[in-house]
Amino acid sequence: MTDTSIARQVRGVCHHDCPDSCGWIVDVDTAGRAVALRGDPDHPFSRGELCPKVNRFIDRVYSPDRVTTPLRRVGPKGSGEFEEVTWDDAMADIGTRLNAIITEYGGEAVLPYYDAGNQSLLAVDGISARLMHHIGATRLIRNICGPTAGAGMAMTNGTGLGMDPEDLAHSQLILLWGTNTRLTNRHLWPTLETARAAGAQIVVIDPIRTITAERVMADGGQFIQPRPGTDVALMLAMMHEIITADLIDHDWVANHTHGFDELASHVADTTPDWAAEQCGVDADTIRDLARHWASTDAAAVRTLVGAEHHRQGGMFFRTLACLPALTGAWRHRGGGMCRSVGSYQAAVIDDDAFTRPDLLAGRSPRSINMSRLGEALHDADPAVHAMIVWCANPMVIAPNAGLIRSGMARDDLFCVVHEQFMTDTARYADYVLPATTQIESVDVNPAWGHLWMGWNHAAIDPVGDAVSNTEFFRRLAAAMGLTEPCLFDDDETLLATALTGIDTETMRTDGPVRVPYAADGRPWANGGFPTATGRVEFASDALVALGQPRLPTFIPSDEGPTSALAARYPLQLMTPKHHVRFLNSSYSQLPGHGDREEGPFVEMDAADAAARGLSDGDTARVFNNRAELRLPVRVSTRLRPGVVSIPWGWWAHHYPDGRTANDLTNNTLTDWGEGAAFYDTLVEIATV
Repeated sequence: MTDTSIARQVRGVCHHDCPDSCGWIVDVDTAGRAVALRGDPDHPFSRGELCPKVNRFIDRVYSPDRVTTPLRRVGPKGSGEFEEVTWDDAMADIGTRLNAIITEYGGEAVLPYYDAGNQSLLAVDGISARLMHHIGATRLIRNICGPTAGAGMAMTNGTGLGMDPEDLAHSQLILLWGTNTRLTNRHLWPTLETARAAGAQIVVIDPIRTITAERVMADGGQFIQPRPGTDVALMLAMMHEIITADLIDHDWVANHTHGFDELASHVADTTPDWAAEQCGVDADTIRDLARHWASTDAAAVRTLVGAEHHRQGGMFFRTLACLPALTGAWRHRGGGMCRSVGSYQAAVIDDDAFTRPDLLAGRSPRSINMSRLGEALHDADPAVHAMIVWCANPMVIAPNAGLIRSGMARDDLFCVVHEQFMTDTARYADYVLPATTQIESVDVNPAWGHLWMGWNHAAIDPVGDAVSNTEFFRRLAAAMGLTEPCLFDDDETLLATALTGIDTETMRTDGPVRVPYAADGRPWANGGFPTATGRVEFASDALVALGQPRLPTFIPSDEGPTSALAARYPLQLMTPKHHVRFLNSSYSQLPGHGDREEGPFVEMDAADAAARGLSDGDTARVFNNRAELRLPVRVSTRLRPGVVSIPWGWWAHHYPDGRTANDLTNNTLTDWGEGAAFYDTLVEIATV
């Protein structure tokens, strides 16, 4: 029976920072209200399934806690005390105060802070980058998650481009290395099941026995559990075994690689027995894994971004990229390495059309790494006097959160946050301005977990006084008295200008469009790598220029279990994604999401708990030289002794002491790629 109250059905694409970028359909009633949101069965990757987060998206849109009017702070920073104002009043004051700051201190006194809370094109860079370039604002290095993986792989292959993950259906051996596919990439799982049904073997390599590892083990696959941050040693031992046993593809290595003889000499001493001491993995397990890899034609490694969060994050991906080259796995469909395919999507986007770097007019404003926000708010020279935040909640997502909190409490810092909810960051703002959700604005979403780019149609009018990110920055430009025409381009113009390499009309009318990729599914079968030598570089002069080792090398972390700091704080902390009903820092505050998950806890091995007089359910102090949290203990068998875990994404009010997991984490950067080495954090745990 047809529901006559449904006036239209509107196709869109999920915008969250997730590799799956699912398609959805919104049902809108005759009053213009969204009444249902469900998976689009015609989406070629997600095929009608949505995750438990997005299944309740309509509740998010119409949440009573949503910010729907402009708010001006009236209480102390962090108090959450605000009053409603009009957009006109808010923008008039914001424009005046920003102009005064720029006049007195210069454009670099303004810091934009944004990330992938909404990773669609317009939401991230539609007008904002143009405005920031025009005023000469500080440039944000957005490398907290993702770029280090690409930078690491590029030092071996010259590019981060690898396999299409959907080609894993053709693989005979799949190493899921540092990726929790069942949780964070759930729509790829049917592809892995297809491969397994055809006889593929699946191996999970991860320092935590995740739900992915448990499922693979239940299906007869293998789980290998190295100590966190020691994967490079494991890879070097695999290369030692492959070369020593003469299991390399001599023809492919001779024609398409550079520095093999150097590599062979370099790994002569990195035996499986040596690696076993570093990784805590049995030497025979390493030998068997190496031989299995080398004896399988269509062998593939699937990885994502989790493993980059160590001091050797770049080296992890650089070293991992050597494995398919040694055995010629790139020859075969289903062989090679796959992580993000966002660069394939980026190839059809004219990013300069969005960001307009010409607006810098020859200026080179200083850059600040988003992972060093706390330091920047205290010590930057010239000082940061204004901060504009969108698509991000830095008080929860960035490391060393206590330093950020004290920096944002500065009376001389003017802060504007464009948001949907009163986040931890928004509580410290001078103005909180209402932002639209994805179903209230037009946008295009370039996926990084598959090759399909999708058009998101606005299904409903904005709720309350909410405006899109592009409209916010158009209003801000006007409030500042700016007249540069490109600061006022509408959304359709922005998309038409930048999306010149793909059929946008088909995307708009018929659904997602696949971006170009090797027709036979073998992007590097015949070499042609964009390195200085045109080959896979086992030996890299580019790395030497960065002050890094020429060859893949394992270097223990300065804040790891073998460091001097470990005498005081002997437990290595990981802060992984764990919960199924929220993503990063989104949804954990909403009914039907956070309240249906366990709250924050510290997970530890039974031996570590017993040594500290702790039992399951006890409350413990988790502390280091940066902060202390009080959390319930969960004793489990998922972790190795010496490793503890606090799932992240919970906000400050979820913790009894108002701090978060990232109050403990360090803001050390990765070896190259400038990512955050969250997982090189040491703590101690004690009874209360």
